[in-house]
Amino acid sequence: MTVEKFGHIDGLVSNAAVSPAMGRIIDLTDDQWAKIFDINVKSAWQLVKEAHPYLKKNASIVIVSSIGGFQPTFPISAYGVSKTALLGLVKALAVELGAEGIRVNGLCPGLIKTRFSGELYATPELEKQAAGRTFLFKLGVASEMGGVATFLLSDDASYVTGENIVASGGTTSHL
Repeated sequence: MTVEKFGHIDGLVSNAAVSPAMGRIIDLTDDQWAKIFDINVKSAWQLVKEAHPYLKKNASIVIVSSIGGFQPTFPISAYGVSKTALLGLVKALAVELGAEGIRVNGLCPGLIKTRFSGELYATPELEKQAAGRTFLFKLGVASEMGGVATFLLSDDASYVTGENIVASGGTTSHL
């Protein structure tokens, strides 16, 4: 519909995630592993591939990864591994699409209070523990990620590409 109305795409955000199983990676079934990578990684690649012909010069792509991509954590380690793959996808696409004037960046949220992550802060004790791992001693909310994505899509970030921006309240992040 966007292409029909405007003829091109200026900005694209890929934000797909699933974690159908919790526990040790070694205990996952082949189907669980495949679903995690199909939704979390393959769908991002497919979205960019489908949109590519319509992305104009100076377009911006934001791929949502996770703080878990820097350090996968139990009991959602497989989810973290899939998000690590997205960190690399951002870097590779930035190199490949830069000559076309297309910027590609990643947004790596920390623990955000959503239905998806609810089990990670389901009790006051779990929430306090999770918040205590941040420098701000609080969990994030979705609207806080919107501002970061908006910046990355805007002309204010016209010289930013190939970066994975962490917005985690200060949770330690490094590979």
